[in-house]
Amino acid sequence: QVQLVESGGGWVQAGGSLRLSCAASGRAYSNSVMGWFRQAPGKEREFVAAISRSGGTTYYADSVKGRFTISRDNAKNTVTLQMNSLKPEDTAVYYCSYNRYSTRYAANQVDYWGQGTQVTVSS
Repeated sequence: QVQLVESGGGWVQAGGSLRLSCAASGRAYSNSVMGWFRQAPGKEREFVAAISRSGGTTYYADSVKGRFTISRDNAKNTVTLQMNSLKPEDTAVYYCSYNRYSTRYAANQVDYWGQGTQVTVSS
C-alpha cells in the first residue's frame, strides 16, 4: 500500500502562481510514476502531469505545457507541481497520483490517490 498526502493549493488571481506538494509513504516501487490529476465541478478527472522515478522523464497535458512544472525528490518521497500563469479554467480539485510501474493517463487506471486539494483561480 502507498499513502499520499497533498499540501498547498488555495486561492489565487489569474496570472498568479501556486505550488502543490505530495508526500508518499508506505511501500516503494522502483519504477513508480507519480503525478497529478484534476477534477473541475461537473467534469471528469483529467491527467495534468507525471514524472518518472528518476525524474528524467516528464509528461504534461497540452493545457498546462509551458505553465506547470513537475519535479520529484526521491530522498523525501515527494512530488511537486509548480503552477505558473494560472487561469480560471485551472480551477479544480487537484489529486496526487501514484502508479507502481508506468504512466497512466486515465484516472481509472491509477493505482493510488491522494485526498485532493482545492485550487481556485479567480478572473
